[in-house]
Amino acid sequence: MSPAAPSAAPARLLVVDDDEGLLILMAEALRAENYLVNTATTCREAFDLLKREPHDLLLLDLKLRDAAGLELLNKYAAAGLGVPFVVVTGQGDEKAAVAVMKHGALDYVMKDTALLDLLPAVAQRALEAVARDKALAAARAEHARLEGEVLAASERERHAIGADLHDGLGQLLTAVEFMCTALKEDTAQTQPLVAARLDQMSGLLREAVAQTRFLARGLVPLGSGPDALYQGLAALADRTNALGRVHCALASEQPVEVADAPVAAHLYRIAQEAVNNAVKHARAQNIRLSLVQRAGRLALEIEDDGVGFHEEAEKRGTGLGLMRHRAGLIGADLIVKRPRGGGTVISCLWPAKK
Repeated sequence: MSPAAPSAAPARLLVVDDDEGLLILMAEALRAENYLVNTATTCREAFDLLKREPHDLLLLDLKLRDAAGLELLNKYAAAGLGVPFVVVTGQGDEKAAVAVMKHGALDYVMKDTALLDLLPAVAQRALEAVARDKALAAARAEHARLEGEVLAASERERHAIGADLHDGLGQLLTAVEFMCTALKEDTAQTQPLVAARLDQMSGLLREAVAQTRFLARGLVPLGSGPDALYQGLAALADRTNALGRVHCALASEQPVEVADAPVAAHLYRIAQEAVNNAVKHARAQNIRLSLVQRAGRLALEIEDDGVGFHEEAEKRGTGLGLMRHRAGLIGADLIVKRPRGGGTVISCLWPAKK
């Protein structure tokens, strides 16, 4: 037989009430259900216990001798002691209990004749809710981690393909173009028709080399080094201007360094998507890019004078949805504003504000 799986450790509860007789009864009712129970009769005593050891659930009377229960909640929240809690309240305080629910209480139970019978079930229900929330948070974190790994693998593949295009195919086409040029010179006097065809081939090969390098730059848009994002944005502005239909400028005067290469890559892709949307869909005539440090956060901003995003298009998951996704992967805030004068301003702030 395989050994039995170890049972989970019993939950540790803290019951806070200034009625010592009722406090003993509540603690015994919970211990009968195999919970580990600590007790306190004052706000100060409860706070000391919360600081001393972790608790899974707090059962708190709203009215204590030395402070209201809300004061304790505010105090331990300010100290970073995020303990889930249930409110225990007397008759006539239902409204106060409901108000405390807005402060994050998982449930409340009344001090009446059914209290001792209901208390274990209320505690169990609250602990199950906490467990569900933790499981959901863990699942979301794992989902985000896997998304990040998939995107990182995709970026690595992009780099590999870009390098193969630039160093492999690009170099090969360049070598063939040199051979055609040499043959053209050799046959220019004796076989002018062949030389003319070779000249045409050389031109086609030069165009193929240029397209290969353009594709390689698209797959690997950023170089290495902390100023790669700034240089990439400058190149993005130049390429956009080369289209001849829109004026794009990088407004930042000084290079802003971003040492985190994955963050730089995501921010560049956000800017690239925003510029593409401004050109293709918003029909913008002017686009302004900026990259600055603001209040300890990196701020990337793309502003255009186009017709803006349509809400229905946003809901369908267009480029804006992809930008939000990339911002979420690196823990950044993406803010979209539509000024009264028209156009769109997209701001990506990293790291996200807590």
